[in-house]
Amino acid sequence: MKSAALPLALVLLLTAGCRSRPKPADITPLQRKQAASLVSEADFAATTKDLPRAEDLYRKATDLCPDVPAYWEDLGMAQRRRGDYKGARKAYGEALALYEDRYARKKNPDDLLHRILLLALLGRDDEAIDLIRKTQGDYPSDPGLRQVRDPKWLQNAHASPTFKDIAL
Repeated sequence: MKSAALPLALVLLLTAGCRSRPKPADITPLQRKQAASLVSEADFAATTKDLPRAEDLYRKATDLCPDVPAYWEDLGMAQRRRGDYKGARKAYGEALALYEDRYARKKNPDDLLHRILLLALLGRDDEAIDLIRKTQGDYPSDPGLRQVRDPKWLQNAHASPTFKDIAL
């Protein structure tokens, strides 16, 4: 009897904290509005330097709408500012994956720019530079991409106190 109970207990312990994420199609318009409201409140909390509250609100928004990369990016920034490097790395990674998927489908220059910035924030400068090189001819009139294509952009970013505050 004890030998059968042990594996069951282990499975229960291992899955106790697991939650399944809703698929984008399963997210209701009400949930999207709730998440947007939470992010608005979190943005205010972040500007008033109430980082624990901001982080909590961003986390709730990502729970409601895990398919929105900006929510993950904001969560990562709040976590990094609080000194949670592991949490920030995970959140930035989620945002990066979502931006990559979205860029593959829509080819939006903003998604490309966010990918480059997140790679730099994650300390993956070589990958950021490779991505800039691969997309050198794409979107020549986009001001954000023109800025990151400047050879000194990455060096200047790393020297910026704002970048240092949120980079890993």
